[in-house]
Amino acid sequence: MRIKDRLAEKIAGEITLSPNPGRTIRKWREIFEISQIELARVLDISPSVLSDYESGRRKSPGIKNIKRIVEALFEIDEKRGGKILHKYTSMMEVPEGIIEIMEYPYPIPALEFIETIDGKILNSPTDVDKKSIKGFTLVDSIKTIKTITSADFTHLYGWSTERALIFTGIQYGRSPMIAVRVHPMKPTMVVYHKPNAIDPLAIKLADMENIPLVLTNLSLDELIKRMISLRESE
Repeated sequence: MRIKDRLAEKIAGEITLSPNPGRTIRKWREIFEISQIELARVLDISPSVLSDYESGRRKSPGIKNIKRIVEALFEIDEKRGGKILHKYTSMMEVPEGIIEIMEYPYPIPALEFIETIDGKILNSPTDVDKKSIKGFTLVDSIKTIKTITSADFTHLYGWSTERALIFTGIQYGRSPMIAVRVHPMKPTMVVYHKPNAIDPLAIKLADMENIPLVLTNLSLDELIKRMISLRESE
């Protein structure tokens, strides 16, 4: 299957399986930087109809119409040079060291995410209550830090940088935060899973980037289970 087809399948599946399809349609429309008016014109429907779908005033548009929406997103982006398509199709291959990667159908408030994983904020970030999470990436810290290249680091962000990067297998937590610090792409949140200790430099770097640095001591299985459960919340 071509990577573009895999991407289309992923987006359509996410919309179809979402407990709130309209919000998920809006999420992807905004990712592709397309207005309601522009998308509605390509779909040959009125903007008010599209608005009703996105707000939930109309029920899910159905599989055939979801397919049309995805095709319209691709069509508009390709006419603009395919910037978004190129960005996301390049992320389809998962590098070694990623244990789990998932996107949420719509943004999850950062504080809700932290509460769900029994997290504790270690630093002093601002505006945590205004931050949101659109996905997470669970990383084997030792394997990833040793083998990942600068280009591969982009793959950790999946479909959006507005995500939690969770590092497990941590000794002191210095290397992951240094990697986050030097890379131009920044996550919304960094989570340390059962570190042996926390290097004060990691906390300092997190504050410099204004990124919440969160500690969780859940078992790995329970952590994954709880993060995945947020996908089903409304």
